[in-house]
Amino acid sequence: MHVSVGSMLLGLGGCGYYASRTAHKAQVTMIGMTEQDVQACAGIPTKTQTIDDHVKIFEYQRGRNIGTATTSTLIPVQSVVNIVRDVGGGDGNSCIADFRIVDGKVRDVYYSGDDDMLVGTDGVCSSVVRGCVRRAVPSGSPPNFWRTSAFIQPQPAKQPLASVAPAPASATDAISGAAPTMPTVAPGTTLPVKVLAVTPATNAVPTPQK
Repeated sequence: MHVSVGSMLLGLGGCGYYASRTAHKAQVTMIGMTEQDVQACAGIPTKTQTIDDHVKIFEYQRGRNIGTATTSTLIPVQSVVNIVRDVGGGDGNSCIADFRIVDGKVRDVYYSGDDDMLVGTDGVCSSVVRGCVRRAVPSGSPPNFWRTSAFIQPQPAKQPLASVAPAPASATDAISGAAPTMPTVAPGTTLPVKVLAVTPATNAVPTPQK
């Protein structure tokens, strides 16, 4: 009895784990995918919303049927499964997957709804993206194993801050006392020197009057 119940629960947990990994892997590999390839591997969207000339949203709504486990007087399998589902937060049966398309390519993938399975998160949404993950799509991004987890959605990489070139020195800077900007000189090159003619001052001696 214990072996049968344990084996079934292990199987349910394993399915949830791999489904969650698949859903989260799609949030990496589908970035950059063209909207034509998205519809080819995930199907026609349930809803499409155009935000502006550059941005549109593809929304997919999927559900799944949760079957009833075989039970008997000696082995109350379904009762045990129900207890595990209640303790673990339930077993979801619906997914809403939204793809943000910017200039014809996928920028973000978001999941919502009652989409968590017994193990992991967003596992129900694997039914939307499974076809896009199992077979590589040319316009997608390469997979990254270390960014994929069954329990945490992958986070986008931080963009580096743009460097700002210093403004050229001006007369105002000289007046305010700011440090002037030194010109860039290639190695081995000397700066031209401008020689100024200086007339020495002479002390005028008055001529005595006769």
